[in-house]
Amino acid sequence: MPSSPSVFPDVQALVVDLLADRSELAGVIVDETPPAGFDGTARAVLVSRVGGAWIDDLHLDQPLVELEVYGPDKSTAHTLANTARAALLAATGTVHGTATVTDIAEADGPRWLPDFTRPRASRYLSTYRVSIRPA
Repeated sequence: MPSSPSVFPDVQALVVDLLADRSELAGVIVDETPPAGFDGTARAVLVSRVGGAWIDDLHLDQPLVELEVYGPDKSTAHTLANTARAALLAATGTVHGTATVTDIAEADGPRWLPDFTRPRASRYLSTYRVSIRPA
């Protein structure tokens, strides 16, 4: 009978690495946390695990991963959100350390959501279900 691992792969670090390595995202801040002084006007993709669960029968971690995508204006943020979306969805089959990404599905596509803590920010959010098989 499969059992859940005691330590799950760090899906945030995995997604950051996947996106940061993409040439179409060169020059974009890709991280789990914004840099010091971030006001939301820089081109950025911030990655957070926002839920999900271990699926024992499949021996998979299926986290929900949220991308917060920022840009200097709404149009730039929208374009960047779609670029990050395409790059992430293309990552099925990627091996990261001892984990394999077996599937990525969009749970909630890019949507405009103002960031009220950063009044000059232009932000889109999207959520993905990432299926990861640990070693």
